Amino acid sequence: MSIQPGIKLGMHQERKSYPSDVSDEEWAFCVRYLTLMSEAAPQRVYSWREIFNALRYLVKMGGVWRMMPHDLPPWQRVYQQTQRWLKAGCFEARAHDLRAILRLAVDRKADPSAVIMDSRTLQSTPESGARAGFDGHKKRKGSKVHAAVDTLGHLLALRATPANAQDRAQVGQPAQAIQAAVDEPVRVAFVDQGYTGEQPAADAARAGIHLEVVKHPAAKHGFVLLPRRWVVERSFAWAARFRRLARDYERLPATLAGYHWLAFVTLMLAALFGKS
Repeated sequence: MSIQPGIKLGMHQERKSYPSDVSDEEWAFCVRYLTLMSEAAPQRVYSWREIFNALRYLVKMGGVWRMMPHDLPPWQRVYQQTQRWLKAGCFEARAHDLRAILRLAVDRKADPSAVIMDSRTLQSTPESGARAGFDGHKKRKGSKVHAAVDTLGHLLALRATPANAQDRAQVGQPAQAIQAAVDEPVRVAFVDQGYTGEQPAADAARAGIHLEVVKHPAAKHGFVLLPRRWVVERSFAWAARFRRLARDYERLPATLAGYHWLAFVTLMLAALFGKS
């Protein structure tokens, strides 16, 4: 691996780069969202870039905070700053801007008129078990991540709940979050049959969104690619490549949601700057 000039650890030590490190182009885009205080502040010991690189390493590779590689900043520093970024909504803000840029790059409007909504169930761990629920359909105890993506697969809204939360009961809050994330309102949301019923339709309608249920064929054999709905499944598959998101390792649902936002930011940065 090549040495990245300007990336320091401690007193003027340089390290070899990890594949998860941000490129110069990516960092130039990211830094404005992550600078919550001056880089020259006396309490700053490690650069913003190194802290962010360490967080990206953790989310991409998984692992335990206390087992952070020694050539990255101490895990306590990274954890504390991560919590500040999560509370400030830094990753959501960046994801919304990146989504608009990527849509404009392929001759789409910055804001989508349609979204796809669905959920994925994550197995619980000892850290998250206290708030876990049992998903009777998936036969799994854990958490559900409810997400809404545009027709390109970019994230607009996300919420983490216990796995026993019914999808049809989780429409109102994401629908409001979708409209809050766009300037031109979203008109329709494509969903699966888990969202049928009067209540989810009414919850979506209050936010100005029409729920369009995409039904399975009457007779199906094996895997069936459903119109529109495959996009959100692909987005979940993208998120599953981040090992920290393979299960629910987080004590707080807000942290689980925040790491999903970071994962999608990472994917969108790679798409924008052509990083494989």
